[in-house]
Amino acid sequence: MKYTAFIADDEVRSRELLQNLLEELCPELTVTGTAATVDEAVKSIHQLQPQILFLDIEMHPGTGFDILQKLSPSASAQVIFTTAYDQYAIRALRISAVDYLLKPIDVQELQSAVQKAIRQINNKQPQQQLQHLLQNLVKQQQDYTISLSTSEGLEFIPIASVLHLEANGAYTVFYLKENRKIMVSKNLKEYESILADHGFFRVHNSHLINLKEVKRYLKTDGGYVVMNDDTSISISPRKKEELLQLLSGRAL
Repeated sequence: MKYTAFIADDEVRSRELLQNLLEELCPELTVTGTAATVDEAVKSIHQLQPQILFLDIEMHPGTGFDILQKLSPSASAQVIFTTAYDQYAIRALRISAVDYLLKPIDVQELQSAVQKAIRQINNKQPQQQLQHLLQNLVKQQQDYTISLSTSEGLEFIPIASVLHLEANGAYTVFYLKENRKIMVSKNLKEYESILADHGFFRVHNSHLINLKEVKRYLKTDGGYVVMNDDTSISISPRKKEELLQLLSGRAL
């Protein structure tokens, strides 16, 4: 079965390279169109109705996010963003669990992203994370929500409601306010990097804490913190000094 794709990128070489990679490595895709500007992309996507969109983030003028905002909520395509390293953009994508490819594009990551998009098309799964992404882009950082994939579906949780996280093998348990918890099928290391810019710190191999939710730090028993839900969490000796610096710099 053939699936249709569309590429939006303001650089000719980038468009041609991605199209060539797709033709060579993903024969199940047919690229039905490309565009160099936001307006051109929006017009063509409305006309062609492709199933998978490859949107460059740093288009000039405008961004791939602008394309998405102009298409939403009518667009039903699966979206894969492409970008050179852009810290702000990547943080937003990762928090919202939206697929992206870093330039230069890795062949295996491209094939994996395409296969994931095809599975979602076949399962008729809407890419709910896109609306979540758009909402985060217009919020203040303290109001961000994070997309969590659970056994029952997707949950969009305010980051400010997360007290701490605990590793459970290949899974991660989120401990939330109001005595809730959610288990997610990703490891703690992944969330360590996603949440680092939101005031979270890994105090132990098994624990990542929200620094704003620390109630007390105690020196006894090797050092531990008490969180606002009264959970006691031990501190790794090599993390103690950095943690104390972060806590001493926290606004009270």
